[in-house]
Amino acid sequence: MKVAVVSFEVYPLAKVGGLADVAGALPKALKKKGIDVSIFMPFHKKVKDNVKKLELPLKKVLDEFDLGLDTTEKASLFQTILPGTDIPVYLVENAHYFSSEDVYGSPDGGEQAIFFTKAVLESIKKMGEPFDVIHANDWQTGLLPVYLKTVYSNDAIFSRTATVYTIHNLGYQGIFDRLYMDFAKLPGYLFNPDGVEFYGKLNFMKGGIIFSDIVNTVSPTYAQEIKTPEYGEKLEGVLQARSDVLYGVLNGIDYEENDPSSDKRIPYHYSVDNMDGKWKDKEELQKEMGLEVKPDIPVIGLISRLVDQKGLDLVNDVMRYVMSCGVQFVLLGTGDKKYEESFSNLAKEFPGKAGVKIGFDINLAQRIYAGSDFFLMPSRYEPCGLGQMYSLRYGTIPIVRYTGGLADTVNEFDGEKGNGFGFKPYDSAYLARTIVKALYYYNRKDDMKTLIRNAMTTDLSWERSAQEYLKLYNLALKNH
Repeated sequence: MKVAVVSFEVYPLAKVGGLADVAGALPKALKKKGIDVSIFMPFHKKVKDNVKKLELPLKKVLDEFDLGLDTTEKASLFQTILPGTDIPVYLVENAHYFSSEDVYGSPDGGEQAIFFTKAVLESIKKMGEPFDVIHANDWQTGLLPVYLKTVYSNDAIFSRTATVYTIHNLGYQGIFDRLYMDFAKLPGYLFNPDGVEFYGKLNFMKGGIIFSDIVNTVSPTYAQEIKTPEYGEKLEGVLQARSDVLYGVLNGIDYEENDPSSDKRIPYHYSVDNMDGKWKDKEELQKEMGLEVKPDIPVIGLISRLVDQKGLDLVNDVMRYVMSCGVQFVLLGTGDKKYEESFSNLAKEFPGKAGVKIGFDINLAQRIYAGSDFFLMPSRYEPCGLGQMYSLRYGTIPIVRYTGGLADTVNEFDGEKGNGFGFKPYDSAYLARTIVKALYYYNRKDDMKTLIRNAMTTDLSWERSAQEYLKLYNLALKNH
């Protein structure tokens, strides 16, 4: 089977969020299962920098070519490899759309996404190598299945190509003015409630949902939640209508990249059978974040985009009470100014007990996963979540709200079974109670050893997830 994974970000070439981790790890797991997999992504400025830094091979595959859009801008195609593999990564280049320092920094995100999507399809045509399955991800590639079922419906090279469309977060749909239909040169008849029209606008993600052979999201629970008004973001009716092809496949994490026994991003290594390194990592984290170095005090970590979705209003409500319970708190993240300010003020209010770094630092993130005792993730909604998976892998116990992928990966500890703690009602009192419960077990050393062992032996590898995606690819081919 020949599969093309299409994504706006791919780790380690470009990373903003969890999509990059998925797009970087899934192809490696598919390759191990004998799948002929390729990746298509934009040739962002950040990617150019990383190709040089990682000393990856780079060659031009296609000189400038026209895309048939309402623009004179042309695309070129380059090829490199996914680091540590021979998986080809095809890079769509255009100075106008992909020259920003930020992956999503284009002044016109709609045009940028359309340009990239059309360039991928035209590149496949020009290379003359058909794919059995094109796996598109998130709203930026939502129009790809639309193009295949309309503009390219009579193209022989795509006649047997099935599409799988993955929703990583329904909250970001790619909603733009109807005029973008003209830029995309899509047929006007598509702009209706049964097509890509959405309250008078063009909705990229809606197009992906309606026109793909298989639609999936990144956890079984979230696949059910998004069919309800509470989580459906006004697309619940469309998702209900497509429920016969809607699936939930839980993401995995790269177990080679994220291995506490060998991870070069953490000071000391450890394993489930020898935890000494973890306690040294905790001491180093306390020093780095300006906390009092006390081995017996519990450290609660939080790594997040600082936005409402992540349940940070609940954290704000309870954190001063939690600090009075004799804990330390470390935070890494950036986002809404109100949260950046409130957590910065918390650090000033509790010197030596709270350490806050506003920004994004992938290496510090890893040191927080390794050096904390607990990891906080009380999300309002969470399609999958990777933070709790990383924390489990590193023996740091997640405290979560049971929603989406958090409900699928964290099981309540009862003194014997389970790998974390959680609550369901979106209420700060329930968060506070859950943290207190976690601290109770922290002081029961034998129970804590059991809990850490349960966490570190939880299987959240891509091996399991890749097998599920293979099933979806075969279903997509059958449906197509």
